[in-house]
Amino acid sequence: MTKTRMHNPPHPGEVLQDTVLAEGRISVTEFAEKLGVSRVALSRMVNGRAAVSADMALRLAAALGGSAESWLQMQAAYDLWQAGKRRRPKVQPLKLAA
Repeated sequence: MTKTRMHNPPHPGEVLQDTVLAEGRISVTEFAEKLGVSRVALSRMVNGRAAVSADMALRLAAALGGSAESWLQMQAAYDLWQAGKRRRPKVQPLKLAA
């Protein structure tokens, strides 16, 4: 069974910007306090300059509902898409002796 990858998936921080932080519902400072993280740490993640860690995923799930796995899957989809766009050296298949 093959899973298809989303075309140009958003960074999880973009999702937070468009939902939780949209239209001044809550400030980054207030949200950071609720999550128990620094404003700088949350701002870096929200602005796509830092990845969602396992710890942050657990905090987001506790604050917003849903699962930590969904935040990590969103981050992984974003990371894989970004990595797939970059040039990388050709990798030869590994052939192991039986």
